[in-house]
Amino acid sequence: MSELLAGSTSERMELAAYYADFESIFWNITDLGFWKLERQQTFREPGYDSWAAFAKGEWDRSLGILEAGRKDMEDYHRRIHEHGFSARRVRVVEEPISAYLQWELHALRVRDQSGGPIRIVGPAQVAAFEASGPLPEIYTLDSTVMYQAVYDDDGVLESVRRFTDRELIRSCRQFIADLYAVGEPLESYFQRCVAVLPPPAGQP
Repeated sequence: MSELLAGSTSERMELAAYYADFESIFWNITDLGFWKLERQQTFREPGYDSWAAFAKGEWDRSLGILEAGRKDMEDYHRRIHEHGFSARRVRVVEEPISAYLQWELHALRVRDQSGGPIRIVGPAQVAAFEASGPLPEIYTLDSTVMYQAVYDDDGVLESVRRFTDRELIRSCRQFIADLYAVGEPLESYFQRCVAVLPPPAGQP
């Protein structure tokens, strides 16, 4: 998978241009939908209030912010449904679960419960595709475009790579869909492996 991306042509986009591009395409998605693969185990999300509270060790406040945003998340996924497409995600989770991922799985649970289904896979399920390194963080919008998120050394989103080769997009979308088909629903994984964890200390 990563070899396939490495040999493909892409356009590097700065974040401001990317956000505008994404927004213009996302709400015109049809039945092929939105598919996202998340692989990296830790990020930093400056500007996101819930993450900032978690990073400072304010766990209860962080979860409270996520809960306060539930209605907006439900409205967002209701709008997606009204536009006639679905937005699905696959999250690779390594154990023991990192502090960041513990927080993110709480955030993803709100998304999942609000109408954006998420499945969990483990590293064993992607090992065969990682001979040359971890899978990329990619997401497909219909058959129109695919983005690869590019992060700096601190795990902060820095830019994206934009792909438009329809065959590449089709194969990547199918790859994510195949992982989704064998993945575990987030809710059952959360109850078994995340709900039992003590609050994390934060994220330096």
